[in-house]
Amino acid sequence: MVGINTVDDAAVYRLNDDLALVQTVDFFTPVVDSPYDFGRIAATNSFSDIYAMGGKPVTALNIVGFPTDLLPLTDLEEILRGGMDVAKTAGARVVGGHTIDDREPKYGMAVTGVLKPGSEITNRRARAGDALILTKPLGTGVVVTAIKRGVAESNVVEKATEVMLQLNEAPSEAAVAVGVDCMTDVTGFGLLGHLWEMCTASGVSAEVWLEDVPFLPGAEELAASGVVPGGTKRNLEYLTPSVCWGDDLENWEKLLLADAQTSGGLLVAVSPEQLPDFRAELASRGVGVAAFVGRISEGDFSSITVQRRAPRVVGG
Repeated sequence: MVGINTVDDAAVYRLNDDLALVQTVDFFTPVVDSPYDFGRIAATNSFSDIYAMGGKPVTALNIVGFPTDLLPLTDLEEILRGGMDVAKTAGARVVGGHTIDDREPKYGMAVTGVLKPGSEITNRRARAGDALILTKPLGTGVVVTAIKRGVAESNVVEKATEVMLQLNEAPSEAAVAVGVDCMTDVTGFGLLGHLWEMCTASGVSAEVWLEDVPFLPGAEELAASGVVPGGTKRNLEYLTPSVCWGDDLENWEKLLLADAQTSGGLLVAVSPEQLPDFRAELASRGVGVAAFVGRISEGDFSSITVQRRAPRVVGG
């Protein structure tokens, strides 16, 4: 039902009229110093694609690379314990996995979820006039780079870790409850990269308003000082031909909008009619961020306009 042709977040395979599988896989190298938190963040990130499709995760397989001759096995135990704890919170079971000897630690999961055929939420149904709602602040790529360089302040690390550990279950359930049918999660390609995929799949354009985009504490200062990951720079370079930038935007601001995220939030295209109910559903589920960051528009598909602020509505 959903394959690789629209670069969606997960595959959807129909088993019968009442049941479809949602399948995804993700893994990466450590993003924080704590093995336990690394395991939790990697697992949270792996589950995110299931939630982005409106599915419910049911099983997960561990994927592990670990240097047995360089690090103690207690670190591996903590990584796996972190993943197991997240799976329990998500209501899923870890049913196995595979480990190889690797000089650099790597961890993630292959996750299987379920949904009713026809209820899947894809990235290809955005329509002109839809509001773009973002459910987590940006900047994890910048903060993770600061951690690796030893320049991240403890409060910045704590907040980024807290955000990366937030499952996207609640905003996904809110989207399903109001009948949203276009959504993606914001991960390695950044906000603009995943929005560009949505626009390309849907045949639409979009506008983004920088001042309405939430950022993690410290992320703007770090980016302005040049603490930016290589993946973020490559994202921006790739997207530049498809983005029309406002004249007053700094390069570091552009980089933040393309920042490669780890365990980012959901980007949801919501019709004007659904927007009040969606925001109410998010609030009732305790989702603290529901930022109205832009709008889907007509025009040449896959083009994005970025302005510092939303256009003023005369008389509105």
